[in-house]
Amino acid sequence: MTPEPLDDERLEWSDGADPNVLPEAVRRAFPSLEGPFELRPLSGGLLHRSFHLRAGEFEYVLQRVSDVFAPEIQDNIQAVTQHLVARGFPAAPLLPTVDDQTSVLLGPLGRWRLMPHLGGTSFRRLQSIAQARSAGALVGRFHAAMRDFDLPLAPMGIPYRDSPRYLVAMCEALDTHRDHRLAAEITALGERVLAAFEELGPPLEVESRVIHGDLKLENLLFESREEPGRDRAFALIDLDTLMHAPLWMELGDMWRSWCNSSGEDTREALFEMSFFEASAQGFFEGHGDSLSESERRSLVTAIERMALELCSRYVTDSLEERYFDWDDSRFAGRGEHNAVRAAGQWRCYEAACECRSERASFLEY
Repeated sequence: MTPEPLDDERLEWSDGADPNVLPEAVRRAFPSLEGPFELRPLSGGLLHRSFHLRAGEFEYVLQRVSDVFAPEIQDNIQAVTQHLVARGFPAAPLLPTVDDQTSVLLGPLGRWRLMPHLGGTSFRRLQSIAQARSAGALVGRFHAAMRDFDLPLAPMGIPYRDSPRYLVAMCEALDTHRDHRLAAEITALGERVLAAFEELGPPLEVESRVIHGDLKLENLLFESREEPGRDRAFALIDLDTLMHAPLWMELGDMWRSWCNSSGEDTREALFEMSFFEASAQGFFEGHGDSLSESERRSLVTAIERMALELCSRYVTDSLEERYFDWDDSRFAGRGEHNAVRAAGQWRCYEAACECRSERASFLEY
């Protein structure tokens, strides 16, 4: 399988001293940015503006943090990265500002933060069974390293991983936008989502852990673009969504994303059992300690729950047309793009249902 090219690798470097490239106030805010450096944009993020910086032998990631997040997420990131580094798990603690803070608010320029660039590369989709297993093992090691983390985590400032709240919002959107051009199609899908959640019933009550919260494959770093480094995951990035939550939320969304080889911008979904088995086995190996019986059982319907949750969010934005980004080169409007995404997540739910018994058997060791 040929790796999908990263847009970042085609972008040219610019002079970091040019105020038209980077405002001088941002550069002055961080002691690490004294002296000449060059930078280029990083792609892939939906909320932050990110830059890759080179200053001599040092490399950094500079980010303009989205206003949707509470400023306290920087404290979460700092506490968790320092905990991980102390346990030998690669991570990028935030570098101090001139005022020895983890970020700086620069008026209309927004909030900025700086961290070391960890190297490596990322992928949009899994490339091999070996890569899936290594990625799962990395997630397992992360959870093992976080088992003794006992500090509080501040709320991130937005509702997240909250299916009941998303369903309420979806029902309100269906009721409010009955005259929307997509109402007939979207209303029918929304009703199916509600019925599917009712059929699943409530999730099992299990312990809460510290989870990453957004384990799309682009948030894992691998050693290189080609084999064998392509199949060796070594770090997790984008820790804005750290939170206390059950493990099934973490792994359910991870498998929903990793195992659907069709991606999220199509009405189709193809669930790759080989990727599920490899990444699950890798997780168990990386985690080390056995999961409780209730945690294992909670994983059986985790993919279905997370696919339905995302489907409900796409249904809502198909009608409200104000949250998710969209591709105006392929779709007539934001609603049309999100209608396709919603249909794709419904099909992902159906595909997960079709292999549920097989996955359950695999999880029962």
